[in-house]
Amino acid sequence: MFTKIFLAAFILTYGLRLWLALRQMRHVWLNRDAVPEAFAEAIGAEDHRKAADYTLAKMRAGLVQLGIEGALLLALTLGGGLQALYDLGGAWLDNELTRGVAFLLALFALLAAAELPVGLYRQFRIEARFGFNRQTLAGFFADLAKQSLLGLAVGAPLLFAVLWLMGAMGSAWWLYVWATWMGFNLLMLAVYPTLIAPLFNKFTPLDDASLRSRIERLLARCGFSSQGVYVMDGSRRSSHGNAYFTGLGRSKRIVFFDTLLKQLSADQIEAVLAHELGHFRLRHVAKRIGLLAALSLALLFVLAGLKAAPWFYAGLGVAVETDATALALFFLVLPVFAFPLTPLMSLYSRRHEFEADAYAAAHADAGQLVSALVRLYRDNATTLTPDPVYSLFYDSHPKAVERIARLQTHNGTLAQPSGA
Repeated sequence: MFTKIFLAAFILTYGLRLWLALRQMRHVWLNRDAVPEAFAEAIGAEDHRKAADYTLAKMRAGLVQLGIEGALLLALTLGGGLQALYDLGGAWLDNELTRGVAFLLALFALLAAAELPVGLYRQFRIEARFGFNRQTLAGFFADLAKQSLLGLAVGAPLLFAVLWLMGAMGSAWWLYVWATWMGFNLLMLAVYPTLIAPLFNKFTPLDDASLRSRIERLLARCGFSSQGVYVMDGSRRSSHGNAYFTGLGRSKRIVFFDTLLKQLSADQIEAVLAHELGHFRLRHVAKRIGLLAALSLALLFVLAGLKAAPWFYAGLGVAVETDATALALFFLVLPVFAFPLTPLMSLYSRRHEFEADAYAAAHADAGQLVSALVRLYRDNATTLTPDPVYSLFYDSHPKAVERIARLQTHNGTLAQPSGA
């Protein structure tokens, strides 16, 4: 019976994802030659067509990835692949805990390998075709090797802890696993800026004295203290620009991509930073951690019930009932059943973006934030005409037209989009 339920959910989810992708492609194509009126003076027809073509190229690659994901999921579950992978470990490992960890690591490696071909195509064909790629093939695989080693160094101990807790803590194991998982996430937030991020990029203190002084005044107005303001060598891999703040507690730091500093003026940078500070001052990070905690607790409670249900394993093509196989099955099928909740998470994220924009308008120049966003839309080839339904499901940021229109109303500001 559960096999039929899973298949129905699989068809619904993957059918919906395909339908949404095709809607997006059709809508972007039909509007390829029509720059939205609000941006007509700031973004030229050629830039608009480039953004449409870039979006379509990424969407086509996404369709291939969607097919690979779906086929692999069915092969691992109903096709018996997960059981075969678990049996393979039995020939080498006798200890159940070690075998479970090795099995899960092998599964994650397999999933990552399945994504690699499309990832390479995106980086070295799509990004290169549209002038964004600055990564070398050697650099790509060097990053991949570092990510794999880091994942092994961090992930293996975590998996050992989780599987041990699942087997040793009785019926309340899921509470102990939840506490461990949340502790791990908070630890990663605290150490990421100083221990992990520097493994992949070079971070240097902002050396523009005038800009740094301006930023420090903004930080003081917003009541924000950080470890420092840094510039990241994002141009080593891509010409896309971005800015963010990261860390927890005393490890907080503000990071600008070097590409962003070249794209925007000092006024625009201040406005963009005010937006990022809005996320902090409005406690968006804390709220998202709280949401993660609540969802994790609920999902682990569900997993505790499924772990003890023979139909869960049998219905998904697994004959052996272990903590490791329960965790693997739950990890694989959860996206299938949870996908209908995607619009709610996207809506929550977009609300935070609107709130951060309002904060930025109160502490910087809304007109400068408008011009900065328009510049980034243009330089990053962001489509200005996404399909409304696709955007409703997936977009973590408001549509460009809606975002600019909202910004133009703040504090009576009638800032006009500008390509400056």
